[in-house]
Amino acid sequence: MLQSVWLAFILTLVIALLWLRLVDLLAHRGIISSSLSRKIIHAGTGLIFILCWLLFPEKPIARFLAAIIPLWITAQFALVGFGLIKDQASVDAMSRSGQRTEILRGPLFYGLVFIILTLVYWKDSPIGIVALMLLCGGDGLADIVGTRVLRAKIPWSKSKSLSGSAGMLLGGLVFSFIVMWVYTAGGIFA
Repeated sequence: MLQSVWLAFILTLVIALLWLRLVDLLAHRGIISSSLSRKIIHAGTGLIFILCWLLFPEKPIARFLAAIIPLWITAQFALVGFGLIKDQASVDAMSRSGQRTEILRGPLFYGLVFIILTLVYWKDSPIGIVALMLLCGGDGLADIVGTRVLRAKIPWSKSKSLSGSAGMLLGGLVFSFIVMWVYTAGGIFA
């Protein structure tokens, strides 16, 4: 862990922004599809952010500074979604339809969940980490598997598939296991 909470904040912010910009660039240039870029952003940004919590020293302000990062990114998404900032690379990377207003749905709520769970759970409990990894890994893999593998529908939700649900479970478990292993190895959890 770093000694300075501010250095941890700056490093986490830089790493998160570099990741987002890299995926935005790949999608904007057509190297990866917007569908895949959304899921890469969805899964990767959360995983990177949670792993960067380990950079923060055990200081009361740490959770609040860490929460500023998804707050800042989410605010940027909102500004792009409302058309106050022009950022076609972000629109290309995060929307299915190519419409900026689509960012005001999934990406906005994703960011809000990250802010809330960071503030409430931080490194105090694995509950928040597992919930975020289910959101990142689970939801990220659900769409990829659900649209590419057997498409048998769930009887009570015709818009969801059994394979997508299995992908949700598998992705969430794998991401949760990886992060909890890292946190346990780092001495955060027993």
